[in-house]
Amino acid sequence: MAAPHKLHFSRFEFKYLLPRDLRREVEAELCNFVEFDPFVESRPDHRYLVRSLYWDDHRLSAFQNKIDGLLVRSKFRIRTYTRDPDEQVPRFLEIKGRNNNLVVKHRALLDAGPGESTTHGDELAELVMQRCDEGPIRQEFTFQRFRRQIRPYALIDYQRRPYLSRFDSEFRLTFDEELQATQTSSLFPKPTDRSVRVVPGYTVMEVKFRHHLPSWFHRIIQGYQLRRLSFSKICEGTTALGLASDT
Repeated sequence: MAAPHKLHFSRFEFKYLLPRDLRREVEAELCNFVEFDPFVESRPDHRYLVRSLYWDDHRLSAFQNKIDGLLVRSKFRIRTYTRDPDEQVPRFLEIKGRNNNLVVKHRALLDAGPGESTTHGDELAELVMQRCDEGPIRQEFTFQRFRRQIRPYALIDYQRRPYLSRFDSEFRLTFDEELQATQTSSLFPKPTDRSVRVVPGYTVMEVKFRHHLPSWFHRIIQGYQLRRLSFSKICEGTTALGLASDT
């Protein structure tokens, strides 16, 4: 992770939900066309942890906008890649949104430091504003915090195995598994915070590309009769935790 971090993304993202046996078959065939992302080539099982703390208002408006299928929507989250607050890995404040079929993501680096493991709720929001790089992401976060009173409410963890196309550097494919949702307002929750498994036994396959799907991937879709889904990890986690019934 010593390379400069990409802070702005604009691409298409297609998602597929695969049961365990189908995932193995699809992944085996995909390996004819893709290779491991260099970041995981030497890691155990070629995977890494993704941890995201999501923010919303007391009505869960971002959640409802997704459920209602709004074509233009956005949400805030903090993303990192560790369960250890002392580990020196990046933290980002992110806005992830959708404009029709196009997914956009903008993020700013957060400075890691003391207090993360014990800070939550409004105190965490203050910490974010202190440690976030200056710029439009921080400004929008500050605006939404006071206008809509957004606050952190749920954490999503999963293990990700990323692949890159051998033929197109802008085609990326990931397998996300062991999804877990935790009801918490902290990036590093307490052991007593309630957690639930999300879609156990299934893998979320995400395909990310800029222009068009390659013909070889079309053949795999057709051969295995894969169906693209509108799948949101945080929406599934919110529902699994029973938080959606409170809105």
